[in-house]
Amino acid sequence: MANYANRIRALSTVWFIYGGLSLVLGIVGLTVANSIFNGGGFWMHGPFSRNAFPFGPEFGSAIIHFAWIMVILRSGLAFVAGWGLMERAPWGRVVAIVAAFLCILKIPLGTALAIWTLVMLLGYRNTSLYDQL
Repeated sequence: MANYANRIRALSTVWFIYGGLSLVLGIVGLTVANSIFNGGGFWMHGPFSRNAFPFGPEFGSAIIHFAWIMVILRSGLAFVAGWGLMERAPWGRVVAIVAAFLCILKIPLGTALAIWTLVMLLGYRNTSLYDQL
């Protein structure tokens, strides 16, 4: 039982790390994308200069706003999954499974974390062990 509890604690720590890494890389990527779409930086005179986006600046701005929302939701879900597993809350297992299915296509880190989470939390034996924690 103590071995399984240590594995769940390690899994929750990795969810926290994944959430932080996802947030930092999302902020950096979206800052660069915002600079490209809005004509800032050294891209000012290139093919993506101001108002040169094929669908207009409003479409680029909408894409950036949607991407910001998705980065915040993905990182927030990872932090909530990590917190729920760390507290060993009954809802933490469900949130971690949902987060695992949502990040399974984020190759390679998201896929590895999703597989590890699903192996640790699914199945009759693991469900009963988690309920005993």
